[in-house]
Parts: sequence; C-alpha cells; structure tokens
Amino acid sequence: MQNEKRYRPNVAAVILSSKYPQKCEFFVAHRSDIKDAWQFPQGGIDEGETPQEALYRELHEEIGCNKVEILGEFPEWISYDFPSIARGKQYPFDGQKQKYFLVRLKEDAVIDLNAFEIPEFVEHEFVEYDELFKKVTYFKKKVYRKVIDYFMQEGFI
Repeated sequence: MQNEKRYRPNVAAVILSSKYPQKCEFFVAHRSDIKDAWQFPQGGIDEGETPQEALYRELHEEIGCNKVEILGEFPEWISYDFPSIARGKQYPFDGQKQKYFLVRLKEDAVIDLNAFEIPEFVEHEFVEYDELFKKVTYFKKKVYRKVIDYFMQEGFI
C-alpha cells in the first residue's frame, strides 16, 4: 500500500513594486541555500496562524519588510512536490500546499535581506513579467504562471 503524500501548509507572496500601477515589476530573490534558485518569498504556516498572519510574518522574516498592501488572493491551494535537489530539507514533507497572495509594497517599504541572522535570500531584483520566467527556478514556473495569469485575468494586475 502506497503512503499518502504529506504537504506542508505554506504561503507565498507575489510582490509588486511600490511603482505599481505605473510600472509592473515583480520581486524575485535568489535563495541562499539552493544554487541559481530564484523565487517569490514563501514560508510555512505555524499552528494557529491564519494564512494572512503567516504572510506578514514570513515577509518580515525573509525580506525584512512586511509593509505591503494585499491586492488579491488566489482562490485555491496549490500543491507541488519538492524536486529531488530539495528533498529532505523539509522532511517529513513530500512538498508544499500553498496559498498565494498578490501584494504591493508600500511607498516607504525598505527591503533588508539581512534582517535576520540566517538570510533566506542573498540578492533580489524587480523584473517585468517576461523577464520573470527567464529568472525563476524551473520547478516554480508553471505555478507562478498560473497564479499571475489568474491575477491578470481577474483585473488585480
């Protein structure tokens, strides 16, 4: 009998720069623990935490800033399996079940990747839609496209 897969509850943030809507740029960051892996900030939901509470906490922990305005929320949870390169890191989970939020940085927001002792990311950039999919790690592209396309179709972007 095959064991059912276990997914870690998680939130992810599609961050638009504070220049939005005049300029549509997405925040991506280079992970400190996986070579050449660029992605959106994300992180686990602690017991008793709502997805929105986890979003603000994770943004503070990962990019040193949670001064954001929530523009939208993807209506479903999206699951994915960890690639072989990342397996074991989140043991005992096979992957993650994520709730995506679209947020815009506030005008006075300051990103500080070194706000915590062990940084999640070593560098970040703001990129346009087409550049985003050239930059992000291969196993995130399909989900990112689905989520961003939804936000575009619904008029959030």
